[in-house]
Amino acid sequence: MTSHNAVLLKEAIESLNIKKGDTVVDATLGGGGHSRKILEVIGDEGTLIAIDRDVEAIGRFAGLSSESFAPEQIVFKKDNLILVHENFCKLKDILDSLNIKNACLPVGKVDAILADFGISSDQLDSNERGFSFLSDADLDMRMDNSCKEGNDLTAENILNEYSKEELIRIFREYGEEQYASQIAKNIIESRKEKKIKTTFELVEIISSSIPLKYKHKKIHFATKIFQALRIEVNDELKSIDKFTRDAIDVLKTGKRLVVISFHSGEDRVVKDIFKKEEKDCVCPPEFPVCRCEKESRVKIITKKPVVASEDEISDNPRSRSAKMRVIEKK
Repeated sequence: MTSHNAVLLKEAIESLNIKKGDTVVDATLGGGGHSRKILEVIGDEGTLIAIDRDVEAIGRFAGLSSESFAPEQIVFKKDNLILVHENFCKLKDILDSLNIKNACLPVGKVDAILADFGISSDQLDSNERGFSFLSDADLDMRMDNSCKEGNDLTAENILNEYSKEELIRIFREYGEEQYASQIAKNIIESRKEKKIKTTFELVEIISSSIPLKYKHKKIHFATKIFQALRIEVNDELKSIDKFTRDAIDVLKTGKRLVVISFHSGEDRVVKDIFKKEEKDCVCPPEFPVCRCEKESRVKIITKKPVVASEDEISDNPRSRSAKMRVIEKK
């Protein structure tokens, strides 16, 4: 049973503007809260393609053990539900593959796409994955911890192999950590004595690197470093960039893409792509006539991002940083 509460559930489903019989993609299945609601709306006549790079999330939603749904299986089908174990940035490849194998899908086009880039509560609460600083675990942090080729970068590798400059960069860029330099310096010193291997070892290093007053804020003092490491391990911003561009490509005209971000870097990637795709001409202002011949591809539905209500934040504090943006394909 999942412990995950879907963030902005009502707002996201309404914004998708879906109906019975639609073909919908949930690009980030996670705990499955959004997917369950989508299935209710589209009914038996519709098709839901739910994607997740975490095989355990796929197994939970399908009601299978991880042994029953092996990582090499990739696709699980049941009635009008298609579950795909893959990175959402491979959206086009996934749809191309399903078009060959499933006649009910339109060629490369879907009626709605949803992506929630937040880490699920199930992953945070797992004592084996290393996402949380609240339990001691190996420093893994891979969203997909299966044995796929090229899937071997972990947080432990980063902490023990990256240079001081590289650590500072990811802590500042992905975590917006003000004490990035001191934390990186202490990581370098600590790993000279022994490898940094567990979450509690990392928390201890962070704690020794920051002022006492910083430890008593509402947000735990290790949050930003753990976030930065997770983003680096999973190459999240590049995946989001590719996914967002491809999602616009595969939408039918008049259909919607809904994206929920939890980090300023994620939101910036999405916002910039949406703004660029909404513009017509992007020629320099000194050009007397348009030479780029660019045409607007989307209409931005949310001029400002939708955020969680105070009631939702009270019920689910993890929704506090959520920002939802919506576009409609022209």
